[in-house]
Amino acid sequence: MLVWTRRGRALVLAVFGIIVTVVFVAPIATVVAAGLAGHWTGPLPSDLGFANFSRVLSGDEAASLSVSLQTALLAGLLSLVLGTWAALASAEAPAWPRRVTDAVFHVPVAVPSVAIGLGVLITFNDRPLLLGGTKWIVILAHTVLVLAYAFSGVCAALDRLDPGYRQAAESLGAGPARVLFRITLPLLLPALGAAAGLAIALSMGELGATIMVYPATWKTLPVAIFAATDRGAVFDAAAGTTLLVLVTLIALVILGRLKGRAALR
Repeated sequence: MLVWTRRGRALVLAVFGIIVTVVFVAPIATVVAAGLAGHWTGPLPSDLGFANFSRVLSGDEAASLSVSLQTALLAGLLSLVLGTWAALASAEAPAWPRRVTDAVFHVPVAVPSVAIGLGVLITFNDRPLLLGGTKWIVILAHTVLVLAYAFSGVCAALDRLDPGYRQAAESLGAGPARVLFRITLPLLLPALGAAAGLAIALSMGELGATIMVYPATWKTLPVAIFAATDRGAVFDAAAGTTLLVLVTLIALVILGRLKGRAALR
């Protein structure tokens, strides 16, 4: 907008393209190339093939991919339900409780994820809230971490929502439950889809808190990738990372299509 000449715009676009290539495209392309590589002793990989992917899909990483998907879907669903409920309640609250609620829900964003993992591990590792050693402690940790994003997304959508729809329904005799399920939630469907997509994407790649709480029977793919890298199996780790990115993108595309259909309604 601030560049008026054709040459200036071309220069800005070129600089932007270089930055995007160096910061985003090159690292991902390098990971994909390493996942396909049999050897990499020179400037370029050699013996390209799918042997690394075959090992990943036939080993523990395949189970870890399933664990990551289940964890992300459950954590995304829980965070969406809790975040939507909290956002709806906060929208009707006075100013100071709303500010307090907003601050509380954003605490997990302000502290390292390792601290969240340690807090969940200490809190839920003894009776009567004994979740340690089960998959639910991992799902709970992911839910806590992504809840702020679901809450923020729904709050932003509620702020943009025209109150006239609700007021018109109430003037026609609709009760609070009917207004919520027939007016408010349908209008929020695009925002709910976006919040769910963000929560799932963040959960799929979460590592810091997961390492603190995961049991051996519920190891997510990022943990498996970290373990493979730690023992020197870099090509297997790169193949696992490529699969993680691919599955996450597919999940986001599916959610995006659902969100688009909801928006058309």
